[in-house]
Amino acid sequence: MNEKELEVLRIVEENARVDFNTLAKMVDLKEDEVKSILKKLEQNKVILNYSAVIDWSKVDISEPVTAMIDVKVAPKRGVGFDEVAERIYRFPEVKALYLMSGAYDLQVVIEGKTMHEIARFVSEKLSSIDSVLSTTTHFQLKKYKHDGVVFEEGEEDRRIVVTP
Repeated sequence: MNEKELEVLRIVEENARVDFNTLAKMVDLKEDEVKSILKKLEQNKVILNYSAVIDWSKVDISEPVTAMIDVKVAPKRGVGFDEVAERIYRFPEVKALYLMSGAYDLQVVIEGKTMHEIARFVSEKLSSIDSVLSTTTHFQLKKYKHDGVVFEEGEEDRRIVVTP
């Protein structure tokens, strides 16, 4: 991968909505060259998706419940963690899945409408997989920063400082 392709990747990762003309000027290439680079990166599955970061707390619907589930797994000979990971990431509730170091092997990020829905997922779907030995579920209470985007910048404290 050449330096211009890396430069395009970095810019698109920061702002996927940048138009071709602006992007071309930023990397000092022609618009057609930038389109060609992006097409190549998409075809080679370097760019997998373009997404938006949304603050659901500001939308007039009930905010989804997000949970991070740490999973201890008995790896299988010859396939390690890959086979059980594939079974887990196929569930539509699963938004992300990571192989981790430390006390747990996998971290599963899921979304549901309620905490009860997530509890059902853990007890009925995740825990029933043969290789899963144990789970620990953590519920997300508030989002401060996600994908480099800060939610609700803190307002300046305007209270008068009182000292003895």
